[in-house]
Amino acid sequence: MSKLVTIYGGSGFVGRYIARRMAQAGWRVRVAVRRPNEAMHVKPYGNVGQVEPVFCNIRDDDSVRAVMHGADAVVNCVGTFDRKGRNNFQAVQAEGATRIARLAAEEGVSQLVHLSAIGADAQSDSEYAQSKAAGEAGILEHFPQAVILRPSVIFGPEDQFFNRFAAMTRFGPVLPVVGGDTKFQPVYADDVAHAAALGAEGRAGPGIYELGGPEVATFRDLMKVMLKIIRRRRLILNIPFGIAAAMAWVMELVQTVTFGLIPPQITRDQVRSLRVDNVASEGAKGFADLGIEPAAIEAVLPDYLWRFRPAGQYEAIKESAKNLRVL
Repeated sequence: MSKLVTIYGGSGFVGRYIARRMAQAGWRVRVAVRRPNEAMHVKPYGNVGQVEPVFCNIRDDDSVRAVMHGADAVVNCVGTFDRKGRNNFQAVQAEGATRIARLAAEEGVSQLVHLSAIGADAQSDSEYAQSKAAGEAGILEHFPQAVILRPSVIFGPEDQFFNRFAAMTRFGPVLPVVGGDTKFQPVYADDVAHAAALGAEGRAGPGIYELGGPEVATFRDLMKVMLKIIRRRRLILNIPFGIAAAMAWVMELVQTVTFGLIPPQITRDQVRSLRVDNVASEGAKGFADLGIEPAAIEAVLPDYLWRFRPAGQYEAIKESAKNLRVL
């Protein structure tokens, strides 16, 4: 019988790529999510019955254990940007990750892969980064042979980075950013999934891997690349951190008084995160140690950002028509 992997958060942005890779490798895939009826898009990744969404509440021991039972490998992709509520930083990224590792050890799971983030640091000013570090600590306490992946900002067709800013260019001549000089090392979602699959299959040594793409660039320069790809000219306006923090405070207040109906475009915690470069540490294990050559952003972005061009899919035709000579 083929091996079984349980992927917590396997219907999300990165999780779906991992689920597809594991299914293509012949594994049975159990996708553990809060709303299985909204995760049906993962089923076609494999043969009939090979990939199955199942309900799981990461805050409950019995729920986590039930979907893990019988698994040969476990991958944890669950993350959140919500500081408040029941599924907050601490509940999901610290306690949830620790719970998965503890139960995986009790259930005799062979391989555990955990998706963290570059910048995970217990001493960070960001609560998000603190919770990621707490999750890593809990993982290593209960499952010291785990593979922990720390990606930089992740891009791909479903991302909330390039897609979000490309959409903003439709509404005016100015593109505001916070932390224009902060450096990032964008990494393709499927490359992260490749690394996770190697860990789940036992083909990656235990430890922490910092995953960054081939380019290191400032936030501002990444926006310039994006604008070039979508054929738009916009003034990139860098908002100072102090002003951004004040704006975020107002947005969070509006979210509170509207009972969450109007979510903030940026939070104070995100502003704090943007003060620190998001690149792989010198000397850290990474893609090279896994035998993976990561994709460049300009090799992937045109495949999904074309829809933000002024003429969408017809932009190339318009550009070609300009070169025609009238005889």
